[in-house]
Amino acid sequence: MTAYWSTQDTPVGAFTAVVDADGAVLASGWTADATELASLVAAPLRPGDLKHHTDLGAVTKAVRRYHDGELDAVDEIAVRQQSGAFLQHAWDVLRTVPAGRPVTYSEFAALAGRPAAIRAAASACARNAAALFVPCHRVLRTGGALGGFRWGLDVKRWLLTHESASGHEF
Repeated sequence: MTAYWSTQDTPVGAFTAVVDADGAVLASGWTADATELASLVAAPLRPGDLKHHTDLGAVTKAVRRYHDGELDAVDEIAVRQQSGAFLQHAWDVLRTVPAGRPVTYSEFAALAGRPAAIRAAASACARNAAALFVPCHRVLRTGGALGGFRWGLDVKRWLLTHESASGHEF
Protein backbone atom coordinates (compact mmCIF):
# COMPACT_ATOMS: atom_id res chain seq x y z
CA MET A 1 0.00 0.00 0.00
CA THR A 2 1.15 3.52 -0.78
CA ALA A 3 0.63 6.29 1.75
CA TYR A 4 1.19 10.01 1.39
CA TRP A 5 2.82 12.37 3.83
CA SER A 6 3.28 16.06 4.35
CA THR A 7 5.02 18.19 6.95
CA GLN A 8 3.98 21.67 7.95
CA ASP A 9 5.37 24.16 10.42
CA THR A 10 3.34 24.78 13.57
CA PRO A 11 3.97 26.98 16.61
CA VAL A 12 5.44 23.94 18.39
CA GLY A 13 7.52 22.55 15.53
CA ALA A 14 7.19 20.43 12.45
CA PHE A 15 3.97 18.39 12.25
CA THR A 16 3.75 15.47 9.84
CA ALA A 17 0.73 13.44 8.81
CA VAL A 18 0.72 10.14 6.93
CA VAL A 19 -2.53 9.35 5.13
CA ASP A 20 -3.81 6.44 3.07
CA ALA A 21 -5.18 6.71 -0.47
CA ASP A 22 -8.62 7.65 0.93
CA GLY A 23 -7.15 10.52 2.97
CA ALA A 24 -7.59 8.82 6.36
CA VAL A 25 -4.82 9.59 8.84
CA LEU A 26 -2.68 6.55 9.59
CA ALA A 27 -0.16 8.40 11.77
CA SER A 28 0.67 11.95 12.76
CA GLY A 29 2.82 13.87 15.18
CA TRP A 30 5.30 16.62 15.83
CA THR A 31 8.20 15.33 13.78
CA ALA A 32 9.51 15.82 10.26
CA ASP A 33 10.28 12.10 9.93
CA ALA A 34 7.54 10.33 7.95
CA THR A 35 9.37 7.01 8.22
CA GLU A 36 9.29 7.24 12.03
CA LEU A 37 5.54 7.86 11.86
CA ALA A 38 4.93 5.00 9.43
CA SER A 39 6.65 2.64 11.88
CA LEU A 40 3.87 3.43 14.41
CA VAL A 41 1.14 2.15 12.08
CA ALA A 42 -0.22 -1.33 12.87
CA ALA A 43 1.34 -3.95 10.60
CA PRO A 44 -1.82 -4.71 8.56
CA LEU A 45 -2.18 -1.02 7.70
CA ARG A 46 1.51 -0.09 7.44
CA PRO A 47 2.36 1.40 4.06
CA GLY A 48 5.01 -0.23 1.94
CA ASP A 49 5.68 3.00 0.08
CA LEU A 50 5.63 6.61 1.27
CA LYS A 51 5.22 9.48 -1.17
CA HIS A 52 5.61 13.13 -0.27
CA HIS A 53 2.83 15.56 -1.11
CA THR A 54 3.08 19.23 -0.25
CA ASP A 55 -0.63 19.38 0.53
CA LEU A 56 -2.83 16.57 1.87
CA GLY A 57 -6.03 18.51 1.23
CA ALA A 58 -8.50 18.37 4.12
CA VAL A 59 -5.85 17.04 6.54
CA THR A 60 -3.42 19.89 5.83
CA LYS A 61 -6.22 22.46 6.12
CA ALA A 62 -7.46 20.95 9.40
CA VAL A 63 -3.99 21.03 10.97
CA ARG A 64 -3.54 24.67 9.94
CA ARG A 65 -7.01 25.64 11.20
CA TYR A 66 -6.46 23.85 14.53
CA HIS A 67 -3.18 25.64 15.17
CA ASP A 68 -4.84 28.94 14.17
CA GLY A 69 -7.40 28.44 16.94
CA GLU A 70 -10.25 26.47 15.33
CA LEU A 71 -9.92 23.64 17.84
CA ASP A 72 -12.58 21.36 16.35
CA ALA A 73 -11.08 21.48 12.84
CA VAL A 74 -9.49 18.03 13.25
CA ASP A 75 -12.66 16.33 14.52
CA GLU A 76 -14.12 15.42 11.13
CA ILE A 77 -10.91 13.98 9.67
CA ALA A 78 -11.04 10.21 9.22
CA VAL A 79 -8.49 8.18 11.18
CA ARG A 80 -7.55 4.58 10.49
CA GLN A 81 -5.85 2.63 13.29
CA GLN A 82 -6.03 -1.07 14.06
CA SER A 83 -5.66 -2.99 17.30
CA GLY A 84 -7.74 -5.01 19.75
CA ALA A 85 -11.33 -4.17 20.58
CA PHE A 86 -10.59 -2.15 23.72
CA LEU A 87 -7.92 0.03 22.08
CA GLN A 88 -10.14 0.65 19.05
CA HIS A 89 -12.98 1.70 21.34
CA ALA A 90 -10.68 3.79 23.56
CA TRP A 91 -9.36 5.71 20.53
CA ASP A 92 -12.94 6.42 19.45
CA VAL A 93 -13.73 7.65 22.97
CA LEU A 94 -10.65 9.91 22.94
CA ARG A 95 -12.08 11.65 19.90
CA THR A 96 -15.09 12.68 22.01
CA VAL A 97 -13.03 14.42 24.73
CA PRO A 98 -13.61 18.11 24.02
CA ALA A 99 -10.81 20.61 23.59
CA GLY A 100 -10.28 22.60 26.76
CA ARG A 101 -11.74 19.87 28.99
CA PRO A 102 -8.97 17.34 29.65
CA VAL A 103 -9.72 14.18 31.63
CA THR A 104 -7.62 12.03 33.94
CA TYR A 105 -6.55 8.52 33.02
CA SER A 106 -9.13 7.14 35.48
CA GLU A 107 -11.87 9.32 33.95
CA PHE A 108 -10.80 8.17 30.49
CA ALA A 109 -10.98 4.51 31.60
CA ALA A 110 -14.51 5.12 32.91
CA LEU A 111 -15.55 6.88 29.68
CA ALA A 112 -14.24 3.86 27.77
CA GLY A 113 -16.53 1.63 29.86
CA ARG A 114 -13.83 -0.02 31.98
CA PRO A 115 -13.28 2.13 35.10
CA ALA A 116 -10.75 -0.30 36.60
CA ALA A 117 -8.68 -0.45 33.39
CA ILE A 118 -6.57 2.63 34.05
CA ARG A 119 -3.40 1.00 32.72
CA ALA A 120 -5.22 -0.11 29.57
CA ALA A 121 -6.46 3.46 29.09
CA ALA A 122 -2.90 4.74 29.50
CA SER A 123 -1.77 2.12 26.97
CA ALA A 124 -4.34 3.43 24.47
CA CYS A 125 -2.74 6.86 24.77
CA ALA A 126 0.78 5.48 24.47
CA ARG A 127 -0.09 3.36 21.40
CA ASN A 128 -2.03 6.07 19.59
CA ALA A 129 -0.34 6.69 16.24
CA ALA A 130 -2.62 9.57 15.16
CA ALA A 131 -1.72 12.35 17.60
CA LEU A 132 -3.89 15.48 17.43
CA PHE A 133 -6.63 13.70 15.44
CA VAL A 134 -6.99 11.24 18.34
CA PRO A 135 -6.23 13.72 21.12
CA CYS A 136 -4.35 11.67 23.69
CA HIS A 137 -2.77 14.93 24.87
CA ARG A 138 -6.11 15.65 26.61
CA VAL A 139 -5.50 12.92 29.20
CA LEU A 140 -3.75 13.90 32.43
CA ARG A 141 -2.63 12.19 35.61
CA THR A 142 -4.84 12.45 38.67
CA GLY A 143 -4.18 15.84 40.22
CA GLY A 144 -3.54 17.45 36.83
CA ALA A 145 0.09 16.44 36.22
CA LEU A 146 0.85 16.14 32.52
CA GLY A 147 2.00 12.52 32.45
CA GLY A 148 3.75 11.37 29.29
CA PHE A 149 3.43 12.29 25.63
CA ARG A 150 5.30 10.74 22.72
CA TRP A 151 6.03 14.19 21.26
CA GLY A 152 7.31 15.71 24.51
CA LEU A 153 5.79 17.50 27.46
CA ASP A 154 6.51 20.94 25.97
CA VAL A 155 4.24 20.07 23.01
CA LYS A 156 1.57 18.60 25.32
CA ARG A 157 1.69 21.71 27.53
CA TRP A 158 1.37 24.00 24.49
CA LEU A 159 -1.61 22.02 23.13
CA LEU A 160 -3.47 22.07 26.45
CA THR A 161 -2.81 25.79 26.94
CA HIS A 162 -3.87 26.47 23.32
CA GLU A 163 -7.13 24.61 23.98
CA SER A 164 -7.81 26.22 27.34
CA ALA A 165 -10.63 28.78 27.06
CA SER A 166 -9.57 30.32 30.36
CA GLY A 167 -5.98 30.81 29.21
CA HIS A 168 -4.86 28.41 31.98
CA GLU A 169 -1.26 27.34 31.47
CA PHE A 170 -0.32 23.72 32.08
